[in-house]
Amino acid sequence: MTVRAFLFTLFAALSVVRSASADLPDFTEIVDASSPAVVKILVEYQTDQSQYQDQMEELPEYLKRFFEFRGGPPVPRERAGMGSGFVVSQDGYVVTNNHVVDNARKVVVRLSDRREYDAEIIGTDPRSDLAVLKIEANGLTALSLADDADVKVGQWVLAIGSPFSLDFSVTAGIVSALGRSLPTESGDNYVPFIQTDVAINPGNSGGPLFNLDGEVIGVNSQIFTRSGGSIGLSFAIPASVVNNVVGQIQANGMVERGWLGVSIQDVDRNLADSFGLDRPRGALIAQVGEESPAERAGLLSGDVIVQFDGEDIETSADLPHVVGLIAPGKVCMALIIRDGTEQSLKVEIGGLAADQVARMDTGMSSDGATVLLGMRIAAADPAVLGELGLTGGVLVAEVEPKSPAAESGVREGDILTRLGSAPVSRMQDLREITADLTPGSSVPARLIRRGSPLFIGIRVPRSDD
Repeated sequence: MTVRAFLFTLFAALSVVRSASADLPDFTEIVDASSPAVVKILVEYQTDQSQYQDQMEELPEYLKRFFEFRGGPPVPRERAGMGSGFVVSQDGYVVTNNHVVDNARKVVVRLSDRREYDAEIIGTDPRSDLAVLKIEANGLTALSLADDADVKVGQWVLAIGSPFSLDFSVTAGIVSALGRSLPTESGDNYVPFIQTDVAINPGNSGGPLFNLDGEVIGVNSQIFTRSGGSIGLSFAIPASVVNNVVGQIQANGMVERGWLGVSIQDVDRNLADSFGLDRPRGALIAQVGEESPAERAGLLSGDVIVQFDGEDIETSADLPHVVGLIAPGKVCMALIIRDGTEQSLKVEIGGLAADQVARMDTGMSSDGATVLLGMRIAAADPAVLGELGLTGGVLVAEVEPKSPAAESGVREGDILTRLGSAPVSRMQDLREITADLTPGSSVPARLIRRGSPLFIGIRVPRSDD
């Protein structure tokens, strides 16, 4: 290679590097403008004295005497914690995570200029993991919430917080996924989390997630980790949820969510064939609560909700995300698939506090065992049905290996309450249902397993299978 060719190649490579560098975002303006609105949350937690006293009472007598000799048992220490947050109004309203201030005895908000204020907890919402605080200050820099409908996978995002007590640290990355479903320990699933690869660590909780316009698109809430530190999986509460929750807390001091009153599950390929769907989609209703908004609207177990209030429902996790943001009392349209036919129903949304445990209402009698699709089915014990809140159903006493039922996931001990479009409340019901089964088709079976309802699609074998 000649010197001229080498210099030409080097110049071209440097031009590519400069061009790539020019395309990378510059976060400095966002940091300068937004940092004054980001805060550090310092928390002193309440100690559960009653639990401590109970533990002392359980001590052996010689240890009690030892503590009495030493002047009494040790006094439990106050626990301290910290998190992040941000100002949402110039008169001192601050947003953070509920888990940051849960059971707090005292909360202090520290601004970026190191001013500190005692904070009042205005309201909390454990289901979304959000809390609203108030400090006595005015003229503060406040952040605006973006429309998270514009958030796209792959876009640049920025976080500011206090990880590991390193105040007001800045990290950046991209949006990795949208609408992530992360149910809480109590089974609540009302937040369609934004997943990012931004480095989020303990102490970042409650801090803002920005887009390149300096708007808040989410509140950093959770990380997935095996080491206690960031591995590139962080999750933020989207701005639409934050807007809804913060607005309700500021107005009423509490949060009320839309409630439908159904137990739902995903639709797999077999179930999609069973219910006449072109592909696996929608939220399959496994159970309808008594006196619930769903029951009053005429929704039935076995319906597949594919659209609600104009929003497409691709998976079962999408439904609570949509319903939870709807104000109680609003009338919405639900697009469902029932017996292979598309229907629309009007549903008046209820409030979450009205949730009840649904019960089945079918008849019950006993008969001899029978074998169907690899299931040996027998009469169920009425006492067992009563404990499950059922008045009808039959017992799957045994599942033959490699049978259609076994391959579909039916288990010994399941209670069968429906097969196809017909309820199964007693053994005699199976005779009529069996005559209607079409070889080669997939038939939905509704089961009660460990007290929870679910549907499973069982493929009916052909004679040559």
